[in-house]
Amino acid sequence: MKIIPVIMSGGVGSRLWPESRETNPKPFMSLPDGDNLIRKTYRRATAFDNVTEIMTVTNRDLLFKTEDEYKAAKTSSIVQSFILEPFGRNTAAAVAAAAIQIQKNHGDDAIVLVLAADHLIQNEQAFSEAVNSAIQLATEGWLVTFGIQPEAPETGFGYIDANKSAPLGDGFKVNRFVEKPDLATATEYINAGNFLWNSGMFCFRIGTLMEEMERHCQEVLAAVNTTISTSRLSEAPRYSALSLDPETFGKVPDISIDYALMERSERVATIPCNIGWSDIGSWTAMSELTPCDDSGNRFDGDVLTFQSSNNFVRSSDRLTSLVGVNNLIVVDTPDAILIVDKDHAQDVKHIVSQLKKSGHSAHLHHRTVHRPWGTYTTLEEGERFKIKRIVVKPGASLSLQMHHHRSEHWVVVSGMARVINDDRELLLDTNESTFIRAGHKHRLENPGVVDLVLIEVQCGDYLGEDDIVRFADIYGRADTK
Repeated sequence: MKIIPVIMSGGVGSRLWPESRETNPKPFMSLPDGDNLIRKTYRRATAFDNVTEIMTVTNRDLLFKTEDEYKAAKTSSIVQSFILEPFGRNTAAAVAAAAIQIQKNHGDDAIVLVLAADHLIQNEQAFSEAVNSAIQLATEGWLVTFGIQPEAPETGFGYIDANKSAPLGDGFKVNRFVEKPDLATATEYINAGNFLWNSGMFCFRIGTLMEEMERHCQEVLAAVNTTISTSRLSEAPRYSALSLDPETFGKVPDISIDYALMERSERVATIPCNIGWSDIGSWTAMSELTPCDDSGNRFDGDVLTFQSSNNFVRSSDRLTSLVGVNNLIVVDTPDAILIVDKDHAQDVKHIVSQLKKSGHSAHLHHRTVHRPWGTYTTLEEGERFKIKRIVVKPGASLSLQMHHHRSEHWVVVSGMARVINDDRELLLDTNESTFIRAGHKHRLENPGVVDLVLIEVQCGDYLGEDDIVRFADIYGRADTK
């Protein structure tokens, strides 16, 4: 039996701003234990016997960052495949694209395990047992969802109504799915005893999944098939990446797999499980990963308090002090700070909406921006100048490019740089520098075995990241440095 875990990594996590940004979303956020959610998910996916491939569905701009995280997970080598979305189109499209590729490569009997990259599971043994139970039902022709045993009348989750009078192995047939309820309804569900939280994790036999999608959401399946037929596939011995065509992908119905299929099919079962699950859907949920002091305060970073209680502070770069305040969430990042009453933790997303509407870059990226070749950090900027710290990974290079409106001064701090500067090629050692005049073609490369670190000073009348003409790029990008 082949098991293909499919890691869905598409959500931004706007309720976890300012840590979560579009280019550094929730799965990549550092947790209090120093790990992150996407590495935990990848290790969890590779732990099962008979896993022959890990498939990841993600935004194409996050491919190289995801690869770096998988390498950092330090698991055994396994075939990796990626489906790269040009933009989000909801989970039905993502599942359909994964299913089509898996059926093509592995046949109808392969078992698909759909996992969210941004969920935390703290009881790995219980999760493994639940997956084994789900696989058994999947081989019998059921579409299986993992139902979480509810701990409280939570209004932020959807619910599964399980038919507990008709058990199926370790699970039950699903009577219905219900949307996020109000508090009174959620309390009724908890008291009824047959309702579970909908985790958004699934297990299918691929042949069953395709049959049911043909029956209940044929429009989605057909549109995704069209997209794949017009998309570009890059392959290597243990790696493939399918870049979905933007024009045809934009015509795929924007609908969740729950609406499109699970709520319509008669072949849906659920496995109740108690696996220490959390979707880390807000700063309140994130705070619960940190122990509290005698006053109910939870701190992730260097924090001092006086006559303050029931607060959560996350501040990794500097000392934060609280005096005479209660029930606050304080999240401090180098370029933005969030202060919110705990009772309004779910409303942080409205700040992100305002940032997008105003065109402010703080919804998009941090001061440190990840690129396929490394990172750059904006240290300071003002009228006609910007200063960056650039780190280039060993063997990596930026594109051969040119800027119309700015010149650049490069000073090597550590490592070795190979530089193309107009018609010259240079090797720069520590403490050496070069000047790139506006209009000159240039490229920066790290030929060494350690990180190249340099300071870049930009000067000009326009310093935007879109002032770039790219002549050659090994990463296949058409925009951004």
